[in-house]
Amino acid sequence: MEHKLEDIIAIFNQCFEDEYNTRLVKGGEEPIYLPANDDVPYNAIYFARGFYSSALHEIAHWLVAGKERRKLEDFGYWYEPDGRSEERQRDFEKVEVKPQALEWILATAAGFRYFASADNLNGNPGDTQPFKQAVYEQVKTYVEKGLPKRAEILRKALVAFYGTEDEIDLAKFDIARI
Repeated sequence: MEHKLEDIIAIFNQCFEDEYNTRLVKGGEEPIYLPANDDVPYNAIYFARGFYSSALHEIAHWLVAGKERRKLEDFGYWYEPDGRSEERQRDFEKVEVKPQALEWILATAAGFRYFASADNLNGNPGDTQPFKQAVYEQVKTYVEKGLPKRAEILRKALVAFYGTEDEIDLAKFDIARI
């Protein structure tokens, strides 16, 4: 199955551009979320380097962000660049659990391979297994309690576009493969 950037952009924009004034946009080297301003009249999710996986990841952050956070650049999150210490890496992972769980669910809906991202290639990520386990546990919670409204809208749109199974089957989420 081919995953084209134009497709994920169109799917996202069809789902959310009108109601949320938000567009998914192919960006440059680094991803960023910018709320509407005097220069750009819409909220923009810029994903990095033209990667489908980056688009899914940045979308997941938008899906987790509440109404007030969506008014802030990069949702008001701190970001320490690549090269974090092991302690700072644990802090980073705490805020990544929900977005990466949603990313995994969306990737599965799109028939796309998900990889957990420590996003610390030049630092010491340490043992990433607890992080992967936390992401898996969050997926289980979403399966049991349901997805947030916007996440479910997008998941259903991905399922319809890619012709994948509409049910979120926990058996398809193998922690050993991420």
